[in-house]
Amino acid sequence: MALKVAIVGLPNVGKSTLFNALTKTAAAQAANYPFCTIEPNTGDVAVPEARLNALAEIAGSKEIIPARITFVDVAGLVRGASKGEGLGNQFLANIRDCDAVAFVARCFVDDDITHVEDRIDPIADLEIIETELMLADMESLERRRPQLEKRAKGGDKESALTLKLVDLALAQLNAGKPARTAEVSKEDAKAWHMLQLLTALPALYVSNVEEGSADKGNDLSDKVAARAAKDNANSVVISAQIESEIAVLDDEEQREFLETLGLEEPGLNRLIREAYKLLGLQTYFTVGPKEARAWTINVGDTAPQAAGVIHTDFEKGFIRAETIAFDDFVALRGEAKAREAGKLRAEGKSYVVKDGDVMNFLFN
Repeated sequence: MALKVAIVGLPNVGKSTLFNALTKTAAAQAANYPFCTIEPNTGDVAVPEARLNALAEIAGSKEIIPARITFVDVAGLVRGASKGEGLGNQFLANIRDCDAVAFVARCFVDDDITHVEDRIDPIADLEIIETELMLADMESLERRRPQLEKRAKGGDKESALTLKLVDLALAQLNAGKPARTAEVSKEDAKAWHMLQLLTALPALYVSNVEEGSADKGNDLSDKVAARAAKDNANSVVISAQIESEIAVLDDEEQREFLETLGLEEPGLNRLIREAYKLLGLQTYFTVGPKEARAWTINVGDTAPQAAGVIHTDFEKGFIRAETIAFDDFVALRGEAKAREAGKLRAEGKSYVVKDGDVMNFLFN
């Protein structure tokens, strides 16, 4: 399952610094001037998963293959971007094919780093970005509406449905609300997704704080968290500067550095977990001597759907799944003892996969 998260924000809020830390590369040039990111940088990131290491150790797996998530570092938006200000709205298209948007808000004060609006106000920053995305959505919908209305009047049922959803989205946007706040039925979910609305994408507000506030945040990040709750979004506190410093350290050095700061884990781990939570995702595992591997599926997926993530033929020819809960696999030190103890279950097509399940599929 390919997952992409767009990192957006005003210039100089720490987007590229965060991206560099996420990908542990210098692919995105982090500099103290607006628009240093011109082309969208993309980076594949391994999803932190301690359970995978435990499984590999028990099974003697030669290779560990974590799940992956792609981050897209989009150039800094400015007020008026939807009308061509700054670098224009060409970058809005880079967001459309993503699964979620991470809004980075500057929640630190540093006179050495300029702010494009000459003030530190994360809520105002978020409102500028959201407004530009909303304006871009409105322009897109209003451009499509006349043709849809014409076809709907001619009896085209698909156009009538799309027109209904377009009007629903425009009602939300005209009321100053992002499209994600609209109530859409399950039956209309697919057609709603096809509208490709920027403000319909799940949103994660990332408060970029100074080093001393990396554990609990500060007054500015508290405001961002409150705004996220209001906007039907998730939020997380992170210090991009700390993350960039520990990105180049090995695991032991990272642990020692984080301990000196009173932190239990890198903030990036929390960020990725929040992204998974936001998108309603979970993990299951396949384990053997050759490899231990993590697979990403939707919460609520059945065993055949989980098998289909490995290969579509697995889903089409699904017979059953041999399943062991993660805790049982670890406690009994592997598949053989789990089978003896009756903890290995044969599950059919209706089985809803649980997070952490260790699975083996039988198929035609």
